[in-house]
Amino acid sequence: MDSGIKILGFAGSLRKGSFNRSLLCAAGELLPEGVTLETFDLEGIPPFNPDLEKTPPERVSEFKNRIKAADAVLIASPEYNYSVPGVLKNAIDCASRPYGDSAWPGKAVAVMSASTGMLGGSRAQYHLRQTFLFLGVTAVIRPEVFVTFAAQKFDESGKLTDEPTREVVKQLVQALADLARKQKS
Repeated sequence: MDSGIKILGFAGSLRKGSFNRSLLCAAGELLPEGVTLETFDLEGIPPFNPDLEKTPPERVSEFKNRIKAADAVLIASPEYNYSVPGVLKNAIDCASRPYGDSAWPGKAVAVMSASTGMLGGSRAQYHLRQTFLFLGVTAVIRPEVFVTFAAQKFDESGKLTDEPTREVVKQLVQALADLARKQKS
């Protein structure tokens, strides 16, 4: 049995210097043995249009195929207006259609968030977890990774320097890998 685990990660922010993109990079540095992390940029996924769901744009097909090929998905998302960023919700919706061809069912998924505020993106995570229920994914519930006051935890180059945060990110990717491995067996 192949115990290698392939994780697909993406950020819910299009901003190149976002703390959530940096958080994904930190996760890539903290992977357990036998686990790989590939990232996908949501840039270029067009707004969901039901008229096109049976013949999706190439970028949507690529995204869906990458999700399907992965053993697990790791999402790093900011919180916009108390919820999920539109670009992330749109991408999730695109990958769930058409009916009967969703990329999501049975996928192991974990979410983490970084924010300059005191709640660390928690409301976005809770809304994502509601969406996960409908999508049929198996979500990692603990540990929860809410990187609060992110500007104090990353250096100028975007490296996560806060050791307690690095440790909880390491625990999250381990939990995601364990869940994906269990689902593969």
